Amino acid sequence: MADVTREDMEQINRLARAELKPEQVYTFTLRLCDNEVDRDYERFDGEALEGLGRLLLGKSGIFDHQWTARGQAARIYRTEVVEEPARTTAAGDGCRWLKGWAYLLRTEKNADLIAEIEGGIKKEVSVGCSMGRSVCSVCGAEDGSCRHVRGQVYGGKLCYFELREPRDAYEWSFVAVPAQRGAGVLKRFRQAGEGDLLLQKQAELGRKYLRELRREVARLAMLADDGPEGRVFAGAAERMEEPELLELKKAFEIRAARRFPVPPQLRRREPAERERDEAFLV
Repeated sequence: MADVTREDMEQINRLARAELKPEQVYTFTLRLCDNEVDRDYERFDGEALEGLGRLLLGKSGIFDHQWTARGQAARIYRTEVVEEPARTTAAGDGCRWLKGWAYLLRTEKNADLIAEIEGGIKKEVSVGCSMGRSVCSVCGAEDGSCRHVRGQVYGGKLCYFELREPRDAYEWSFVAVPAQRGAGVLKRFRQAGEGDLLLQKQAELGRKYLRELRREVARLAMLADDGPEGRVFAGAAERMEEPELLELKKAFEIRAARRFPVPPQLRRREPAERERDEAFLV
């Protein structure tokens, strides 16, 4: 886990509806895109990276560019263009790339994704965006109006199309093979400390709490209704998170109490019994 600073939390909480705490989020950094010629013989120009950085703020991380709400996994909360003038691109200029900071929630649902990111399985990424111009590197024609073929060399000059003037950024995705070879989650070099071990322990306690809460909701659902409806709710509890579970627990407690009222511990005494007991009062 990356160190979550106060500045990180301020930027994250601008995007969150509820106030989040550092122990509730997992953060990581990404190389979103760069100005190198990619596998499709396209590249972003330097100014485009600056514009994409602004447009990608707050955008969702999904999988394979499939635009479904169910696939939303993380969100970009900060971006910055990094300069590497010592490295030269295929276009002959200094390397520039867009760095992004992303966060996701530390929930049981996201535990596997966090493990895959940490283990280097979920690594490669790609951005989905709309660009205003596409310019041929050989002749300067736009939108493919010339006859130059991408990837071919003309008079010693490689043909590629330079993408300029970003209009929109839709999302960024985890993919198997990104168009840009260098795009992906950035590796961190840091020793695990006591804080990490404490967070791991807290995460395990959180998972245990959710398991117990789900079992209690399932039990109450069957008490409230031992028919098909109760069994359906008991099964659905395994896929729910804390807010929904607490609401269901409250509702099922009320229904179960109505179905199985608790008998009073003290029975009503008859008049003769009261008179007999009063004889012992002093």
